[in-house]
Amino acid sequence: MEDTLLMDAVERFINGEMSKEEEIYFSDLRKKNPELDQTVVEQIFFLNELEKFADSKLFRQELTDTENNLTREGLVSRSAYSHKSKVVFLWQRYRKMVAVAASIAGIVSLVIFSLLTIISPNKQTNIKPLVDKLHQQENKTLQIERKVNQLEAEKAETKPRLHVAAKFRATGFMIDASRNYLVTNAHVVQEARNQLVVENMNSEQFEAHAVYVNPATDMAILQITDENFEKLPSYPYSIKRSQPELGDQVYMLGYPKQEIVYGEGYVSARNGYQMDSTYFQLNTAANEGTSGSPVINRQGELVGIISSMETGAEGVVYAIKPDYLFSAIDEVKKMEGHEKIKITAAPSLRGVDRVSAIKKVDNYVFMIKGN
Repeated sequence: MEDTLLMDAVERFINGEMSKEEEIYFSDLRKKNPELDQTVVEQIFFLNELEKFADSKLFRQELTDTENNLTREGLVSRSAYSHKSKVVFLWQRYRKMVAVAASIAGIVSLVIFSLLTIISPNKQTNIKPLVDKLHQQENKTLQIERKVNQLEAEKAETKPRLHVAAKFRATGFMIDASRNYLVTNAHVVQEARNQLVVENMNSEQFEAHAVYVNPATDMAILQITDENFEKLPSYPYSIKRSQPELGDQVYMLGYPKQEIVYGEGYVSARNGYQMDSTYFQLNTAANEGTSGSPVINRQGELVGIISSMETGAEGVVYAIKPDYLFSAIDEVKKMEGHEKIKITAAPSLRGVDRVSAIKKVDNYVFMIKGN
């Protein structure tokens, strides 16, 4: 079943039949798995050679037809071939193409055999939360990726890396790098029934669990508990206690697709939907998957957390005010085993140009997945 799925994915990739998201997943998988990449390259070579062969055959047929027409009209002459000499003539004429076709057939047989060897068992009406729920069809490439990575891990005799067949995708960001705490939305955590993981920019997944969930403010704090996770240095942004001013220019980093995406906008209202004071309003573009994205101003200060969008208005997005993050931290400090959680001041983005600032921040923004 899995080898059929793999070949189906290779063919759909070559034929351009994958969705944009599947194509991104598959391209990432090719980069990480040389054997799969070689399979795709050989399949493309095979198809190109077949096309060249067909074109060459058609051209030769046209030459033969032209020669026959000229012979019938008496414009050229040629000697008749005996049955035996004609076979020899055709063999000498087409033996290179026959050799190429035979070589291609051999390569394809070896590729299929190799694949078989590798894959065989050894809040309100008009508010829309920005969680990207993944469908089964869109997860085909992820299933392949999980299987290949599992086999690679078994070959290396190392602990298999975590890979979750995710049912949703969202965003979170680091708030305490020394203790591996992240923040995201409560509605994101509530989507996870069995397992919750975070994924970094290198597509590495790590186990996490929810420490704090508050549906009233749509705030959640996670902690990465995976022993394979390497601690990051202190994050470069500071977190502002007060909400941003009307008209402030801001930017966001999130995961509406498999790679991190940049967006920008401005503060367009001091309150959220129906004057909800938990949120402020942004004029920006947002898609499923950006729930939990950090909102950062021009001074490099984190001033909000993306939560939802208004379905009846274009470009109307709501973000949680930063003081609710500080309140959540205070609540977590009261919990046993989490007393040392803290937000550190790090205004190292002040005066840094936007491109350089993004390069400093993106390592601290994670994809949140679960099932």
